[in-house]
Amino acid sequence: MIDNKLIRLGKAKKIVVYPLLLALIVAMMVSSLAACSNSSTGEAIIKSTQPSKEALVATQASGRIYLYGEAHGVAKILDKEYALWSKYYHNEGMRHLFVELPFFTAEYLNLWMQSDNDDILEELYDDWEGTAIHNPYTKAFYQKIKRECPETIFHGTDVGHQYDTTGRRFLAYLAAHDLTGSESYTLTAEAIHQGKFFYSHNDDVYRENKMAENFIREFEKLGSESVMGIYGSAHTGLEMDIINQSVPCMANQLQTHYGSNIYSEDLSWIAKDIEPSRVDHISIRGKEYAASYFGKQDLNGFKGYAYREFWRVEDAYEDVKNLPLVDNILPYNNYPMLIETGQVFLISYTRTDGSVEKEYHLSNGHGSDKGMPSSQQFIVN
Repeated sequence: MIDNKLIRLGKAKKIVVYPLLLALIVAMMVSSLAACSNSSTGEAIIKSTQPSKEALVATQASGRIYLYGEAHGVAKILDKEYALWSKYYHNEGMRHLFVELPFFTAEYLNLWMQSDNDDILEELYDDWEGTAIHNPYTKAFYQKIKRECPETIFHGTDVGHQYDTTGRRFLAYLAAHDLTGSESYTLTAEAIHQGKFFYSHNDDVYRENKMAENFIREFEKLGSESVMGIYGSAHTGLEMDIINQSVPCMANQLQTHYGSNIYSEDLSWIAKDIEPSRVDHISIRGKEYAASYFGKQDLNGFKGYAYREFWRVEDAYEDVKNLPLVDNILPYNNYPMLIETGQVFLISYTRTDGSVEKEYHLSNGHGSDKGMPSSQQFIVN
């Protein structure tokens, strides 16, 4: 899932939501690995700010890794991802598709690929309710892969989301088939443990490190096979960190491990390549401008706010670029549409009491929050 945080930065007020892994460096591991115990199971857990020893296996795999970052559940992005996978599958003979799902979910998908019906997929789809991938576009994506790329093998490398539904059901399936001593049973149990730890501690650093370790474990099994991976864009930047730069993201860790054998491309921008739903007219300093409306964002969960709306004010930049600026910026990734330098925006915040706050921003190419391109508020009056 995409780990983005909604940001509104200013001296006095903030509404925060940020994109989301520790480089796999041996010297750090030697000096600072530590474990803590889980009182309910007695199992040792590596501190979440450190990658575990599994991440430092000797590299056997020699294939290439092609990562694609997405916004989850977006039809246009899923279409692009299918086209990429179809090309790799049919033209280059790839068979291994890595996905941002738990180990046991991918194993269920592999069982479904061999079945003559969609019963397993329907069960998984029900388990995904409440997540961004619980939509018909995701289901159609997997069905098309089964139909057109039937030898696809899925590899799930995320922590154990849905551990109490999908995870528990897959453990029962393995037990019923006398597979409790299998690697699949062991890895399913481990994924469930990871999911429980992640959700009980709300520890994104732990999750990011586990995603990298799990990916390495699966990739190392494949020898010279190349793979494609589909993950939220917060996990796929080769130079990206997560959580205020506290740990390198998954792809950054993988690059440390595999060097130039990894390629990454962000497809999330496709979700923002949209047309305005209508055109309004607004006045700034006595002059009227066309204002393209790009919709509403829900702010429930942010104290005192209900939603915010976005307009792009057309052909206004030259008129306002020299107006006084305010120390309040908004990263481009918070906007629902693509942003270019030299544009002007109206952002209207509606509070839960019905009151409205309006801000005017411009994209002058200078605003930045921790390296993220941002618009900056200016004073109209």
